[in-house]
Parts: sequence; structure tokens; C-alpha cells
Amino acid sequence: MSTRLNWIQEELDQLKQAGLYNRIRTLSSSQGAWLTVDGQSVLNLCSNNYLGLANHLALREAAEQAIIHYGVGPAAVRSIAGTMDLHLELERRLARFKGVEAAITFQSGFTANLATIPALVGKEDVIFSDELNHASIIDGCRLSGAPIVRYAHSDASDLEAKIQERQGQYCRGLVVTDGVFSMDGDIAPLDQIYAVSSKYDLMLMVDDAHGEGVLGRGGRGIVDHFNLHGKVDVEVGTLSKAFGVVGGVVAGSPLIVEWLQQRGRPFLFSSAATPADVAACICAVDLLEESTELVDRLWSNTDFFKREMKRLGFDTGQSVTPITPIMLGEAALAQQFSRELFAEGVFAMSIGFPTVPRGKARVRVMISAAHSQSDLEQGVEAFARVGRRLKVID
Repeated sequence: MSTRLNWIQEELDQLKQAGLYNRIRTLSSSQGAWLTVDGQSVLNLCSNNYLGLANHLALREAAEQAIIHYGVGPAAVRSIAGTMDLHLELERRLARFKGVEAAITFQSGFTANLATIPALVGKEDVIFSDELNHASIIDGCRLSGAPIVRYAHSDASDLEAKIQERQGQYCRGLVVTDGVFSMDGDIAPLDQIYAVSSKYDLMLMVDDAHGEGVLGRGGRGIVDHFNLHGKVDVEVGTLSKAFGVVGGVVAGSPLIVEWLQQRGRPFLFSSAATPADVAACICAVDLLEESTELVDRLWSNTDFFKREMKRLGFDTGQSVTPITPIMLGEAALAQQFSRELFAEGVFAMSIGFPTVPRGKARVRVMISAAHSQSDLEQGVEAFARVGRRLKVID
């Protein structure tokens, strides 16, 4: 038998020994406050289903009607025969919701970043990127071929210093940051970053994957949160979190949208989003425009859970959003904590290196509008029991 793949087994064994091997659990139910995971009914504290829309009746009905009318798949890329009137309607609706002139949708938030960054900058340009940006931003930056300059996390002063160091060394410049950072739950100081980027006439891009449906008026996102309408060149978002479906969006200037239609590689070379997904996304926008009830409930649940966890003595890091990291330090401890929570009927996964730096492993809790007060109380009690048993809290 060939030995050329032995190195993979060795790497996997090392991950297991270091407590970094990711054991993937299996769901056999729809998303919601409670899930059936590996055959067990558990409280769900780790999905990105912020507003509980992933199994919302209205979205399901919209998807069913779209399948009846349009079929199950587009059977083509957007630039050939895959653009349906549904796609255009979703893009119009998202642009209106975000308060911009135009929007273009992609198959995911990840592919939206992979499409956008290489279309805006190349080898003769430069990218200034927050050091904690999401993997999809990092990959998009690498694909562009542009030199990448990392600035200190959420530090507009360091960003300016890095820009000044490279004055005259590039053609075009792009500043890119997450809006809400997915592992720590903190918010980028977008107003300060805009002030710096505009001072030096650089393009500004924000990935609002965890801000849409969460921040701003009725969940309109981080640009609305900071009242920066018309000042941020590119807003990238995802439709797989608060919107409860799947897909990505780039919102902003009509010029950028038109350029991405011509040069966004996932738009040009990967089949369009399915009719069912697109129709469900339109329905999600309908619900967000009709009422702030779900967003308000999300924040009420978030405030309760954070308050109770801090009262118990848990370290929730720098989070100011529904993303609530329970900081534990070592990966092995975080994995053990997650396993014991599961035994207590709570599904909350551990996060370790390389997703977060070494020594900063945590159990990341994701709060949802789908949770009831009773659900959250049960979750808090389980955390308390496990925390005391593992001597994380007194």
C-alpha cells in the first residue's frame, strides 16, 4: 500500500493529541431553539440563526412556491442563462433595505468576498486588513495578488500609521474589515476607520455578515449603526445567518455592482443561487421590513444571557453582540467543557486554534430570537453546573 498519504494521518493524530481535532456532530432536525443532535434533544446555543428564520413558516412557504414555479435549480451561471427575475427582485429589495443604490447577490458570503476583493485590487495595489478578519476576507485578499498589510485589531491609529508607511508605493488602496467579529463578538469602529480611509482616498469595504439582522435600525447593519450611508464603498453580507437561508450580497455603488457582474468570478463561473433560496431570502427581507420584533427579542435575550453569565463569573471577553464567547484558554479544556455541556443537554461547540489564537480557546454561544426565557435559564444553569465541576467558576 502506498505511503504517500501517511503524513495526513500523522497530522490528524497530532490534532487529536493537542485537543484541536474537530469532531463534527450530526443534526437530524430543523434549526431552532432545540435540535436533535446525534440522536439527542439538546438546547441549541451555537447556530447563526439569530432571528429564528431558518425554519420560519413564511420562508418555507415562499421556497415551496418558488420550486413549483421555477423548479429546483437555475441550471446556469448568472452571466449566461441563470439570472431569473427572482434574483433581480432580491437584489432590489436588499439595496432598499440597506439604503444603497445597488446590490448583487452571490452563492454565499464567502464567495462574495472571493468575488469582490480580487475585482477591486491587484498586484500593483495594496490591502489594509484588520488582523482578525474572517478567513473569507483573508482568502479573497490572497487571491487578489495585492500586498496585504495587517493593522492592529480595530485600531484606526495603527491603520493610519500603516498607510503612512506605504504612501506612494501603490496604485489603488483598499481598507477591509469585518463589521462584527465572529469569534469575539466585538464591533469594528467603522466611523474611525472611515475617517482614516477617506483622509487617504482609499476604498473602504466592510463584511457585515454578523451585523445584518442584528445591528442598526431593524437589523440594517453596521453602516446604519454608525450612520455612514453613502460613505462605505462596499458592504458585503451573508444571507445564511440572520436571514436564515444561504447566499451572499455586495451592496453599495452601482458602478461596483456593474463591475462585479463583469469580473466577479463566482458570479461568472458558478451556478446561480436556487429559486427556493432566493424566494426565502425575499421573504426574510419582508419580515424585517414589517417589524423590529425579532431583532428586539434577539437583543433582549442577549442582554439576559450575558448578564447571567457575568454574574456567575464567566469571562465573556469583549463581546457587545449576541455572539458570546465563554473564554476558557486551553483547547483541551474548551473541548471538555463542550462535551460536558452536551451531556447536560446543551449544544455549544468549542472553538480553538487555528480559528482563534492559541491560549484563547472558548465555547462560543450564539443567542437567537427563537430562544424563550426558559430556554436561556436552562442554558445558564447547565453552564453553571459544568463551570463549577471543571473549576472554571467558584
